[in-house]
Order: sequence, then structure tokens, then C-alpha cells
Amino acid sequence: MADPSSYRPQPGQVPDSPGVYRFRDEHRRVIYVGKAKSLRQRLANYFQDVAGLHPRTATMVTTAASVEWTVVSTEVEALQLEYSWIKEYDPRFNVKYRDDKSYPSLAVTLNEQYPRVQVMRGPKKKGVRYFGPYAHAWAIRETVDLMLRVFPVRTCSAGVFKRSAQIGRPCLLGYIGKCSAPCVGRVTPEEHRELAEDFCDFMAGRTGAYLSRLEKEMHAAAEEMEYEKAARLRDDIGALRRAMEKNAVVLADATDADLIAVAEDELEAAVQIFHVRGGRVRGQRGWVTDKVEAVDTAGLVEHALQQLYGEEKGEAVPKEVLVPALPEDTPALGQWLAERRGSQVSLRIPQRGDKKALMETVHRNAQQSLALHKTKRASDLTTRSRALEEIAEALELDSAPLRIECFDISHLQGDDVVASMVVFEDGLARKSEYRRFQVKSFEGQDDVRSMHEVVSRRFRRYLLEKSKTGEWDPQAPQAPQDGEDGPPEDDGKPKRFAYPPQLVVVDGGQPQVAAAQRALDELGIDDVAVCGLAKRLEEVWVPGEDDPVVLPRTSEGLYLLQRVRDEAHRFAIQYQRSKRGKRLKAGPLDEVPGLGESRKQALVKHFGSVKKLRQATIDQICEVPGIGRKTAETVAAALAGAVPAGPAVNTATGEIIEDENPAPAGASSERGTEQ
Repeated sequence: MADPSSYRPQPGQVPDSPGVYRFRDEHRRVIYVGKAKSLRQRLANYFQDVAGLHPRTATMVTTAASVEWTVVSTEVEALQLEYSWIKEYDPRFNVKYRDDKSYPSLAVTLNEQYPRVQVMRGPKKKGVRYFGPYAHAWAIRETVDLMLRVFPVRTCSAGVFKRSAQIGRPCLLGYIGKCSAPCVGRVTPEEHRELAEDFCDFMAGRTGAYLSRLEKEMHAAAEEMEYEKAARLRDDIGALRRAMEKNAVVLADATDADLIAVAEDELEAAVQIFHVRGGRVRGQRGWVTDKVEAVDTAGLVEHALQQLYGEEKGEAVPKEVLVPALPEDTPALGQWLAERRGSQVSLRIPQRGDKKALMETVHRNAQQSLALHKTKRASDLTTRSRALEEIAEALELDSAPLRIECFDISHLQGDDVVASMVVFEDGLARKSEYRRFQVKSFEGQDDVRSMHEVVSRRFRRYLLEKSKTGEWDPQAPQAPQDGEDGPPEDDGKPKRFAYPPQLVVVDGGQPQVAAAQRALDELGIDDVAVCGLAKRLEEVWVPGEDDPVVLPRTSEGLYLLQRVRDEAHRFAIQYQRSKRGKRLKAGPLDEVPGLGESRKQALVKHFGSVKKLRQATIDQICEVPGIGRKTAETVAAALAGAVPAGPAVNTATGEIIEDENPAPAGASSERGTEQ
């Protein structure tokens, strides 16, 4: 724990102007980002007597080792910079909302020649129009099924679309009238895009004008005695009305608004958002968060607004945002929202009427979400804490191992030797910290030697980054040098191997444990514990001991070690299989130095197959765009060195089959060729 007075800025050094500040820990990680109207006044609050600070704030300032700031012109710029830095550095002491589930959205891929309507989850993509999110995917599919009668937009995948175009027949939806079948040319690309845009307009809430137009067309068809057309329009209107009924009217004045409600206790908070478009609830989503910083309801609302609209532009930001409490910098937030929308945005607390009643409904949803989350997490948190305590007690550690790293070696009979490193923090997998290694120092099968190499490389990089901050003596034994895996950048971002674990777990018994411990000893690292988990009897081995540590079969600590070991094993096998698969799929063109994927594809496309490419002259190869004389000579030499297989034979007729079909780039050059 650092003493805040050791890095407190000198009086008068901090400017009295708007800005954003960052607290860093001893490893130069950014652990907290904040903004202020006056940097001088705000930072002074952190350097009071620690006993008078909020417990979470006190933990942050004692974890930090330095503070720095950036001056900006306006509070809006400070808001934007704070959001950008929180997203970039992922500080551990900032409130970060996480979705309590992955909500599906209705997406229209307007970035394609033939837009497609589909259910999408995950991050938003450029050029795709989104509606929702919805609570359930089946709700989207029911709505789409009703609307395809009126807007027969493509819903098939790229593979189905391409196949239908090749055979000249549409899929089932094309035959039953729920797709306009652009794949076979029933409509032009322009007509299909117009259908997709009409679909988007209707989903965006512009329903009244469209229904009125259909009703006029229906009456006109009836007057002209085109009764079949009138009946079809009548059914279309009914389908659209049924689709609209799935979203009940909640605000009578066709309001476009987002309603945000917060439910919180001392440790956690839940946020619920209702997206209202055209007076109807078009989507709903929720977040939960740990209150890792001292923050009130207004602060939680501010963080929610940043996360909700930080990546949005245009109509995705509504005209009106209703909240339970106004943030401290309401004018700056309002201006920031207006800049993202391109027009004025009203940020306020509903006081009466339908909007206040709907806000109460949203708040009830937030309370239920928080209660459900706490019910699920209570048992999980208790179990993880007990597991870490049991591991610390069994291995005689000074404290619970909050960060555990596990290493595993994988190969296939000595080929494609790789290793994995998985990371668990507070008993939970932290997949962004996972790392993969290729064993480079030798060839063949030797798990012990491989383990020594991998652990050495991991901790040598850790020492390299410590040496950059002056925390490691450059004259120490095995001191890392610049260029070993590349020097780290001092930017506060999470680095590849910057943070040491409290415990290293290896998949194996005494030999692997001894190899890992030897690697740490050679580097002079004495504050990281090592153990191994052997698969045969699930025994825990520690360095220098002839007998294993036996944890009870019902032990939560043993169960956590098994989860860590199994995850490392899974990750290593996944990497080894992908590496082996790439090697087996490699063709002779893959051996040509300097020949990238684009030029390989160009060569195969130009000649039709690798067999014909092998028969081509150097001058003919030079005719391919992007292939120079030197590259052509290299390609010809590489193919000449590859031994072609014998001709393929039809076993039924004895006929020799000529290879006329193009071979895909990177695939085997001849049937039966061994690489």
C-alpha cells in the first residue's frame, strides 16, 4: 500500500481548469480515470486524511503510486476524453457496466447489395440498422414473420442465397411469397433495397402513414373491382396491425425516448433501459455493476449514459432521455448527447403522467434484476472465496492467490509443440489475459524442458517490463534486455505479461513443478508460489517435496485448481489443433517466401489449378498481376521441387481423371500429395 502523500502534487502545480486525471499503480497501470470542472479542487479531495475518505476511495488512493492529468477546454471535451480513456484502459476502480445477458436485436444489413433481415447479438457493425434490443429472440422472429408478408425482404444466409442463385430456384420462402427472391432476379437490387428501407421505416415507428397508404390502395382496388388485390392488401394491413400489437402503446403522443432506472445497494447496482419509439416499447436491456468507486445514483446515471450512447450517432440517440436523477454535469452531458444526435436532446426527470408511471415500471424491472443477480452471485462469491482460502491454507501461502496462472504443454507425438497460459483472477477466468506459446528452443517431445522454456519466457517478459519502470535492478541475474519479446510501451494499457501471479499452476507432477521452479529461481523471482496438479490421482505437488499435498475430494480449492488446469488443457489443445490443421492444409505455394495470400489466389485463379501453374513457364507466371520476375522464378523453383502425385484413377472404369478443377489457394496441390 502506497502513502498518498508520497505522490501528492506540489501546491500550485495542478491547474484550476477543466480536465481529466488518471491514477496509476506501481506497475504503471491506469487504475482510475475521472474528470473535473476544476482539477485543483477535485484532486485535493483525494489527498485528505485517508481515514476521512470513503472506503473505496481510500483503497484506490493507497493502491495508486502516481497521478497525472490532462487539461481540456470545456467540460464536454472532458466528458468525451473520460469515456475514451475508460474504454481504452479498463481501470479497475471505475464503474463498468456489464450486460446481465446478451440481448438480441433485429438487424437489417443495409451495407450489403441485397439487405438481409436477421437476429443479431454482440457489438454493432457499421452499415447495419438495428432495432431493439429485445428480451427474447423468438419475439423478433414472430414479428419478422408477420411483416415479411408485406415487406418480403431476404432473410437467408449468404450460402443459401448463393446456392439459389446458382441453381436458378428460390428457397421455400420465395415460393410462399415471404421473400421477393432477388437471388433469381424476381426483383432488381434497387427494388429489394427499397423494400428493406420501407421495412426499416415501419420498424422505426413511422407506421401511420404507411397503413393509411395501404388502406387507400385497398379501397381504390375495391372500387376498380380488383377484389383479389384488395383482399391481399386487407390481409397485409391485418398482418401489420398484429405486428404492432406486440408492442403496446405506452406513451400516447408517439414519443421517442429512452427511460433509464437504477436500483442499488451498498455494493452493487442494476440499470434497466426501456427504448420507446413511436410511443411503443421497442426494446429493453439491463446492466449490473459492482460499485468499486464511491458513486451515487447521479454518478451511476452518468456512467450509464456514457456507455449507452458513447458509440451511437444520429437517431440511435433519442430526442428525450428520462432518468431518475440528474448528473452533476447535466448541461455538459446534454450538449454531448446533442452532438451525438445532431439535434437537441432533452435530459430530465419525469414528474407526472404516463412517463412517470412508465419510469416506475422500469425501476421495478431494475429492482428485480438486482435481486436476481444477487441471488445468483451470493453463493458463487462465497464459494470462490472459500476455494481461494483453502488453496492458500494447503500450500501455506501468506494470502489468498487472487491471480492464478496455469501452464500446459500440448503436442502430437512431438510435432507442433505448443503451450498455453490461462489466468484466473478472484477465482474467475480472465480470458483477455490468456496467452499462447510455440516452443522454439528444441524439437521433439520433452514436456519438462518445454515447461521450463515457457515459464522462463513468461517471467522474463515480466522482468523486462519491471525494468522499464525502475522496479528491477538491471544488474540482477538474468536481467532482461531490450528486444526480448519487444520493450513495453509506457501507456497504462494492460500489457501482455506485466502483472505477476501469486500462484503458478502447471499441468503435471514433480518433474514439471521442478522445471517451473527452476525457471523462477534462475530469474531471481522468489515471491511467486508454484504447484502442479497431476491428473492420475488429482494430487497437488509443490517444489522440493517428496509427497504430494492431498486435498479432500469435496474441497472447493481442489475443484478450482481442476477448473484452472482443465481450462489450460483445453486452450492448449485448441491451439495445437489449429496449428496442426494449418500445417496439414498447406500446399507447395505456402512454402514460397514472400508470397502472400492475395498473390497465391491470383496465381491459382489465373492458371486454374496448381497442376497447370507447375507446367507454366516463368514468362507466363510473370503475366499474373502483381507477380514480378524474381517472384516468378521463386514460384517455379518451389513447384519444381515439389513431387507431384500420380494421376487420379476412376476405380470403376480404370480411366485416368484429368485435374481440370481449380484448387483453392493454400490447399493441397494434387490429390494424394503429402506435404
